[in-house]
Amino acid sequence: MRNGLVMLIAMLAVSLLPPGAAAQAPPRMPDGHPNLQGTYDLATLTPLERPAGAKAILTAEEAGKLENEVAARKELGDRPISGNRTAPPKGGDGSTGAAGGVGGYNTFWLDPGSSYTIVNGERRTSIVIDPPDGRVPPMTPEARQRALSRLVRPTSDTTQSNDPGLEPPGSYDNPEQRPLGERCLLGFGSTSGPPALPDYFYNNLHQIVQTKDYVMILTEMVHDARVIRMNSQHLPKTVRKWMGDSVGHWEGDTLVVDTTNFTDKTRFRGASEDMHVVERFTRVGPKALLYRFTIEDPATWARPWTGEYTWPATDEHIYEYACHESNYALENILRGARRREADEAAEKARQ
Repeated sequence: MRNGLVMLIAMLAVSLLPPGAAAQAPPRMPDGHPNLQGTYDLATLTPLERPAGAKAILTAEEAGKLENEVAARKELGDRPISGNRTAPPKGGDGSTGAAGGVGGYNTFWLDPGSSYTIVNGERRTSIVIDPPDGRVPPMTPEARQRALSRLVRPTSDTTQSNDPGLEPPGSYDNPEQRPLGERCLLGFGSTSGPPALPDYFYNNLHQIVQTKDYVMILTEMVHDARVIRMNSQHLPKTVRKWMGDSVGHWEGDTLVVDTTNFTDKTRFRGASEDMHVVERFTRVGPKALLYRFTIEDPATWARPWTGEYTWPATDEHIYEYACHESNYALENILRGARRREADEAAEKARQ
């Protein structure tokens, strides 16, 4: 009798809700906060910055045409590479990207995204939404000077070039001077975050694991794990981390993550160690999150700036990124630098 009464009350309560309210209610954790757990695929054709002359929003027809063009190019690039092909010309064939102009993966192994991100029903042409032009604000004179200074000394910046001639002097002197991404210590670009951005390359999955006291975000590339302490204080400024020090709290149904205490080894787009990132994670459906971030660094940009894009959920599995297993690239990079130095020295001696 008692169980039947409880069931009747529950049915009456649901019947009094507005139409569709029960279906729209987000799943919740035992502590009452929205359940953000799951695996999300961040791959998208939407770039961080809006291309010059592009509209902020594409129609479904415009986006479909562009997406079909990308699919056609990928289908062509997915074709097997002939094992009998000739070697590329000295210095490469002039192409850019992962192949580096001398050969490499064909596009079958890459997953740069196949569709534009959709936010509030709009197909966006940039992740940046503020400034309204969809572009990152100009760098301050201080930041430009800081960038110039890195061109005359060794750097551990995650920004890297395919051309050793364009790297700062000393960048190839030892393994520690190579970027963290190249050393498989941190994901390429800013895929690990914050801000967590698409890498437009491959291994795009991110998994959120949530408890009352901690939220963990696992990045498939390069198996980076951000641990966010809930309702906590930041560590002292003397404690610096590659991905910063992240603390979180809830504002209604939105998880807000505040990150400071970065190091000089992960300069996001030339940022200083004092970069401040605020991220917001909001469930916008049973299979999607809205991810928004705001970056403030007066020593680097003329004003704060904001971006957002949708994280679609996926049933795909995260795979171990076994980078540098039987990978001789780093050794050969340094070996090549020593060979170049020897050749240049021999050339000078002949002159």
